[in-house]
Amino acid sequence: MRATSTAFWRCALLLPYVWAQDSAHPSSASVALSSISVLIPTVSSALSTAPLSSTTPDISASISSFFSSASLPVTSELVPPSSISSAISASSAAATPQVTEPRSIPPITSYTFSPFPVPSDVPLPPVYPSVDPSNPPDVEDSLTVIPDFGPAWKAAYAKAKAKVAGFTLEEKVNVTTGVGWQGGRCVGNIAAIEPARGRGWPGLCLEDSPLGVRFGDFVTAFPAGINAAATFNRRIIRARGLAMGQEHKGKGVNIALGPMMNMGRLAEGGRNWEGFGADPFLTGEAAFETILGMQQGGVQACAKHFIGNEQEHFRTISSSDIDDRTMHEIYAHPFLRSVMAGVSSVMCSYNLLNGTYACENDKVLNDILKREFGFQGFVMSDWSAQHTTISAITGLDMTMPGDITFNSETSYFGPNLTDYVNNGTIPESRVDDMATRILASWYLLKQDQPSYPATNFNAFNPDDDATNERIDVQDDHDKIVREIGAASAVLLKNERGALPLGKKDRSIVLVGSGAGPGKAGPNEFSDQGGSDGVLAMGWGSGTANFTYLVTPLDAIQSKAREFHSSISWFFDDFNLPRAGNMAKKRTTALVFLVSDSGEDYITVDGNEGDRKNLTAWHGGDALVQAVAAQNNNTIVIVNSVGPLILEPWIEHPNVTAVVWAGLPGTEVGNALVDVLYGAWNPSGRLPYTIAKSVSDYPAQVNLGGNNRDVLAIPYTEGLNIDYRHFDSFNITPRFEFGFGLSYTTFAYSGLSVSKIAAEATPADQPLIKAWENGNATLIGEGSSRALWLHRPAYQAKFQVKNTGSVFGGDIPQLYINFPSSSGEPPSVLRGFTNVEVSPGQKTTVTITLSRYDLSIWDVERQGWAKPAGKIGVSIGASSRDIRLRGTVPI
Repeated sequence: MRATSTAFWRCALLLPYVWAQDSAHPSSASVALSSISVLIPTVSSALSTAPLSSTTPDISASISSFFSSASLPVTSELVPPSSISSAISASSAAATPQVTEPRSIPPITSYTFSPFPVPSDVPLPPVYPSVDPSNPPDVEDSLTVIPDFGPAWKAAYAKAKAKVAGFTLEEKVNVTTGVGWQGGRCVGNIAAIEPARGRGWPGLCLEDSPLGVRFGDFVTAFPAGINAAATFNRRIIRARGLAMGQEHKGKGVNIALGPMMNMGRLAEGGRNWEGFGADPFLTGEAAFETILGMQQGGVQACAKHFIGNEQEHFRTISSSDIDDRTMHEIYAHPFLRSVMAGVSSVMCSYNLLNGTYACENDKVLNDILKREFGFQGFVMSDWSAQHTTISAITGLDMTMPGDITFNSETSYFGPNLTDYVNNGTIPESRVDDMATRILASWYLLKQDQPSYPATNFNAFNPDDDATNERIDVQDDHDKIVREIGAASAVLLKNERGALPLGKKDRSIVLVGSGAGPGKAGPNEFSDQGGSDGVLAMGWGSGTANFTYLVTPLDAIQSKAREFHSSISWFFDDFNLPRAGNMAKKRTTALVFLVSDSGEDYITVDGNEGDRKNLTAWHGGDALVQAVAAQNNNTIVIVNSVGPLILEPWIEHPNVTAVVWAGLPGTEVGNALVDVLYGAWNPSGRLPYTIAKSVSDYPAQVNLGGNNRDVLAIPYTEGLNIDYRHFDSFNITPRFEFGFGLSYTTFAYSGLSVSKIAAEATPADQPLIKAWENGNATLIGEGSSRALWLHRPAYQAKFQVKNTGSVFGGDIPQLYINFPSSSGEPPSVLRGFTNVEVSPGQKTTVTITLSRYDLSIWDVERQGWAKPAGKIGVSIGASSRDIRLRGTVPI
């Protein structure tokens, strides 16, 4: 079937270009379609005579044949520069388009590029305040103020366009192409442009991670994203982002590679801990506040991974097959909120999406992200996630780290991009747009100012004194780390007054390796790729080195001295008889469990990034049972990247309390002590569901496939991820999403739901009226982030009373109940807030709702629409503990 496969794959290769030419580029779409029409007879003829075959077509040969006939500059051997960055400037001088014979297949060289419009610099009314990333709205206003970054982007673009206008083609390509793996001080580097005719530019440093400066010295290892989400506290999440932004800036980093917002579709997902949980609304709010904080700190934030990178197994050769509605409502939503926060960059992911690599997927990069969301920043590839030079046309703006594979000294951009422009395949106007987007983000964050620090560390050679200035950027960030650690701890069980600890706990034993230090210090394993001692973060590129690490043993010993308690410990997880004997006759036994995961390039205890099961590591379940058999006051502390199945011991009568501590970062011990001894009344809530059985979750890691074929991963659960699945199928979890106990109790009362009488622009009025009448939002530039759609339109007011005996904080949660005809799950989170109330006191709580919050994605009309029927409001302490109900008065 050689003739068939060649013609077929020529058609297939052209289809992405048809998709690439949306309404802004009808002429190019017409050219591509005409190309396909020429090939269709060949395919039809071949198919009518050739037998069916299970043999996979020789795609590479077909690609070479196609590009040869179309005179595109793709060869089996890319230009091998000795240094990618140095080759960029020299590449196009000798490049000359090949002269070819007349061909029947029209080339794609007629592609024209029309840049997406830049926001207006005309200020909008005060209801949409014009803001700058360095001075975002106060976090207290997050529920009522919709910031407009349009004027700031407009000013940044004006500077960027002027700068780019002075660059040569080679210099513009330079801006888009990393220098190659380990080619600079940072994990990603864009080379400087030497001053000439006033057009010099210092280049860029890109550095992980979402919880600190990876490979940096004298930096803070912050709590993981999953812990930030568990606080359900916008103020704390913003403060974390600000501190991380300040530290990255202090180290001379231009672009911090975070936050990460994979959706936690799979409970075993290796990188779930880097993100913000298994609900799109919670993830979106955490991303929004994190980005506002990071960019206020001066560094460019990077929203990643766009999109569908939900498992580590086969992440580079699997296709996440997601329908349009699920894409918009679940996986794309956090990125929409990132754009609304003014995020500077977005990182596309390794995987394919609906059969096309995410980093060259025109639908999501151009149509959804840049057009529909109105994203003004730039799209970079994940490291070596680019697959073609043509990805420049389909939305990729920057390739990282620059080489095709690490240290290959070849690049899809660099000299090849220059050649594509010179022979007319890619218009120079598109390269102008790529470079302009990158520089606009640089100007947006005021990184052109002389005061912005130069890179002062060396990620790949930390011992080199010449390139490491040992700048201490920690400041007093230990305070916010400790606060997040305490605020994110979730109290799952507390019986017989086991917690808080105090004078009653005269003798305490700590059992389990997770209570103490590692055998060789906190940075024993590169990128934390090991499990030895207390667990404070997962493994992979999303990590940071610990400058110090306070273990539970350290902190509990120190605190116990105040009560003259005796402390003993036993760190052998597998010597169960000895562990049980140690627990005998102790007033209190604290058992520490861990469960780790990370990125796929590291395997730990047989876990290839993703967890291979949801049980505690190191035989933790048996350890709990052995201790509980000998001690009637056994308290379990869990440091885990995500859910565990707790059924083997959760109902044991001697297990009196369980604290879910997550991954609290460098102050793990002190934060835990604050909760255990009552200095902090637990207020954390689960950002995911803990099931009774692995099979209760809607999907598991797909282990099929091999190293040659693309593994299709259908997202058949659609909108029903995590608690939505449990609700839709009436499955009882062990602990539901949003659950968390306190040392006090709260009562809710007096719900009223009303429309907000607020100012709107004259242009907003007909749009609002159309929405109320059930019409979908109009398709256009920035249509999904239209300010009127996200502005508070309704509010739910109610009272929360502290009915207990101690001061404490509560997390009231608002869930929307769409009509059953809408196809939505029974309940979806659409609001939350924090309250702190003294015993016997009551406070009024207000949670606002936007029209977007009350909309679903209409696939047919390609817009957000209010479904027909009544929309209910449920107020509760978790997704299942509903206290009040009402209806939205639309």
